[in-house]
Amino acid sequence: MSKEEIEARYQAEIKQADTDHHTPTAGAMTGHILANLHVNNIKLHQTSWFLEGFAAEALQPLYTELISAGRKNFDALAKVLLDENELPPSTSAEYANYAMLEEDGRNKYRSNAELVDITAHDYATQNMFIDRAIALATKENRPAMAAFLTNLRGQNNQAIRRLQAILGKTAWEGLVEEDDDDED
Repeated sequence: MSKEEIEARYQAEIKQADTDHHTPTAGAMTGHILANLHVNNIKLHQTSWFLEGFAAEALQPLYTELISAGRKNFDALAKVLLDENELPPSTSAEYANYAMLEEDGRNKYRSNAELVDITAHDYATQNMFIDRAIALATKENRPAMAAFLTNLRGQNNQAIRRLQAILGKTAWEGLVEEDDDDED
């Protein structure tokens, strides 16, 4: 393929990605999820490196498990996009542009409880995108994508419950706004 052909295909990809992100599609939303998985991997490593005291040893197996699952899901989700004839984000710039999780070098100085709380909130943030992508995949008749994302949502829910338990909280306590009407 010539340089001109490569450039033409890349420019078409950029144009399509811009269109998809202004009119959300399952593929575009899943690109956000993939970017969030990428950033979450970095943040999980950061937390695992900077936990302190007895908790550091106690929490290492959980963070190692979360890192491993995240890496596996990252690779598998990219393949789901390819299977659906979508292009996954493939550059650091795209991940930075599409991710909604925020990195912060200051986190290394936070308490163990703050680090675990940040992790739980990051999974809750990812779930917002997953829920939207599931709805879009269902609407677009992409059952394989919807099934993968539904499983990912379940994994995130389990991670949230385990992290929240460490903090002495219920699964959604402090993460999901409760509807005042439910109190009646």
